[in-house]
Amino acid sequence: QVQLVESGGGLVQAGGSLRLSCVASGRIFGFNRMGWYRQAPGKQRELVATMTSGGSTTYADSVKGRFTISRDNAGNTVYLQMNSLKPEDTAVYYCNFIGIGNYWGQGTQVTVSS
Repeated sequence: QVQLVESGGGLVQAGGSLRLSCVASGRIFGFNRMGWYRQAPGKQRELVATMTSGGSTTYADSVKGRFTISRDNAGNTVYLQMNSLKPEDTAVYYCNFIGIGNYWGQGTQVTVSS
């Protein structure tokens, strides 16, 4: 089992920045991928960014150049630095861990006002 605890969401004006954090605990050894997905009201959950334990990253086209994903040296924490936020970035952001199993955090609300 893997537990994920997210933090860092909130309300920010357009053009502002936020940093999300997600700490994983439990069976996190071996190759894995951590990342962020988001779901806006009435829309499907979509990929934002992911990073493997080997350092490979993937970004949604809509966030390239504005968001940066990173992980700490221990590999159990993933961050999402979000700059130049837009109202359309408003959503619940979910942390995801894929290793021996697929796990989700509880979600953290990000609201960007215009």
